[in-house]
Amino acid sequence: MFKPAEPPQDGDSRARTYTTLAAGRDFRHELEVKRSRFITVLRRAGTEDEARDLVAGLRREFHDARHHCSAFVLGPDRTIQRSSDDGEPAGTAGIPMLEALLKRETVPGATDLSDVSAVVVRYFGGVLLGAGGLVRAYSESVSAALDRAPLVRRSRRRICYTAVPHAVAGRLENDLRAAGMVMADTTYQDRDTMLRVAVPDDAAALAAARDRVLQLTAGSASLTPDGTEWVDEPLA
Repeated sequence: MFKPAEPPQDGDSRARTYTTLAAGRDFRHELEVKRSRFITVLRRAGTEDEARDLVAGLRREFHDARHHCSAFVLGPDRTIQRSSDDGEPAGTAGIPMLEALLKRETVPGATDLSDVSAVVVRYFGGVLLGAGGLVRAYSESVSAALDRAPLVRRSRRRICYTAVPHAVAGRLENDLRAAGMVMADTTYQDRDTMLRVAVPDDAAALAAARDRVLQLTAGSASLTPDGTEWVDEPLA
């Protein structure tokens, strides 16, 4: 399913795909360790402001909690990485959380999770966990939340368009879908219909898509590139 996406933070990104949270509401999961409550909240975030807004909001919601530790990784190339222990002993919360994000295997052999902000709210249960116990608890809290969170693949796609008569637009759209193309949108104009497709962002895929449109329309329509967008797709 095509979802219009915000432009990538780095226009020169080397990445063509990465994994992130499905668009929508924040995802929450709670873990109890020796009577301490660890409430993990994950949010899809495209900017540092969006990532930090999650921390600020949870400080207000869980104002009586002792710690609001956080970590986030942003950008197709994961160039922005931040973490905070928020009063826990140095290195026992934020860094383990960040490593849980960075080392997450999203598909076999791939650790490409990004555009994710994670906050773990801790209510102290009266039992000291020690440095090693805290590292395990914060890491496991984020990992357990990711185990259950909905993820999607983001692909950089070349958006192309073709204009065809209204009478053939429906058939052509069906044929394009049947050929495996991802439809971006359809616009009905006065004299024709504008079909937009999202093609993998490489020269071979673009050439193949152009050839397919020419074949399906007996040479009467052509495909014109019109910029790139990031598209959400189901995680294989």
